[in-house]
Amino acid sequence: MADNDRHLAIYAAHAQVSRGRLVAEPVPQFRSEYQRDRDRIVHSAAFRRLEYKTQVFVNHEGDMFRTRLTHSIEVAQIGRSIARALQLNEDLTEAIALAHDLGHTPFGHAGQDVLNQCMRDYGGFEHNLQSLRVVDELEEKYADFQGLNLTFETREGILKHCNLDKARQLDEIGQRFLQKSQPGLEAQLANLADEIAYNNHDVDDGLRAGLISVEQLCEIKLFRCQYDVVKGLYPDISGRRMVHEIIRRMINDQVADLINNTQQNLNKYKPGSITEVRDLSEPMVCFSADMGDLNLQLKQFLRKQLYQHYRVQRMSNKAGRVIKNLFDAFMAEAKMLPPEQFEKCERLESRQGEAGRARAVADYVAGMTDRYAIVEHDRIFNPSALT
Repeated sequence: MADNDRHLAIYAAHAQVSRGRLVAEPVPQFRSEYQRDRDRIVHSAAFRRLEYKTQVFVNHEGDMFRTRLTHSIEVAQIGRSIARALQLNEDLTEAIALAHDLGHTPFGHAGQDVLNQCMRDYGGFEHNLQSLRVVDELEEKYADFQGLNLTFETREGILKHCNLDKARQLDEIGQRFLQKSQPGLEAQLANLADEIAYNNHDVDDGLRAGLISVEQLCEIKLFRCQYDVVKGLYPDISGRRMVHEIIRRMINDQVADLINNTQQNLNKYKPGSITEVRDLSEPMVCFSADMGDLNLQLKQFLRKQLYQHYRVQRMSNKAGRVIKNLFDAFMAEAKMLPPEQFEKCERLESRQGEAGRARAVADYVAGMTDRYAIVEHDRIFNPSALT
C-alpha cells in the first residue's frame, strides 16, 4: 500500500489504522484506503447525477448557476487546502466532500422538504442519511457487495447529523450521536468547508441572478469589509470582476480564521490520536467567535433576502408539486416505475410492507436530476406525452 500518511499530524486520520469497511477487502496496492473511497465516489452514478441537481436555482434557469456537482468540487478544494495547512488527511477530506450531497433530492432543499413530508409516516427523509444509504446500499457496481463499501471514516464524515431514533437503527456509525462524541477532524473540517462554499457561492449566484444587490450586501460586515478593501485597491473595478475579488477574499478570510482558530484548539487540548479527538466534548475545527458572528449575519441575510425571495419561493413551490405528484403517483401504482425500480419496490415491500414500498419510491425520486424529474412528471401527467 502507498504510504501517504508520514506527513500527517498524530491526531489526523491515518489510513493504516482505519476502522475498516463493512465488507473486508484486500489492501489497495498503489493507493491509500481513502484514495480508493474517493475514486469509488467519483465513478459512482450518484456523483454523475449531481451535475443536474441544483443548489438554489432549478437547473433549467440557466447554465451559469452552481449545481450540486460544482458545489461538491468547490467544497473539496476548500477542504483540501485547510487539511493540508493543519496536516490532516487530504484524501479523506476530499472523499467526504465529494460524497456529502450524493443523497440530495432534485430541486435542492425544497425537494428534500417535500419528500420528507411525503415520507412522514414511513420514517421520514433526510439527505445526509440518504447519502449514507446511497454509498451503503443503492449504488450497484461491485460483485462482492452492495453500495461502495466505503471506510468507516468516510461514512462518518458523510453523516453530519442524525436524530437519536435514526442513530439507534444504524451500525457503529450512529454511536457518536448516542454517546455525544465527536467525529474525526477531517469530518469536522468537511462540514465547515461545505458551509464556507455554499454561503459565499450563494452570494455569487444571488448577485448573478439579480435577486440580491451589492448595495444590500454592503450592510453585511463580512462583505462590506472586503468591498472596501477591493475598491480601495482598484477604484475603477466593477461588475463581475469586482464581485469575484470580494468573494474570493471573503473565502480566504474565513479559511484563514478556521485554520488559525483550529490550530489554537489543537495546541490547547493536544489530542494524541483520532480516538482522543472523538472523545473530546466539543469539536476542534471551528471559527473564532468573531468570525462565527459574521457568518451568522451572512446566513441570516441569505435566508431572508435570497432563499425567501418571491422568485425562489415560486421555483420551490413548483418543484415541490413535482416531487409530491411523482411520489403519490408511484405509491398509488408502483407498476408505473421503470422495471428495475419496480423490482426493488417489490423486494422492499415484501420485507417491510407499505413502508418498504415508500422507501423504494423515495429512493427513485431522490435519485432523479432536476431535468429528469420534470420530464418524468410530464410523461405521467401530460396527456399529450404518451411515451
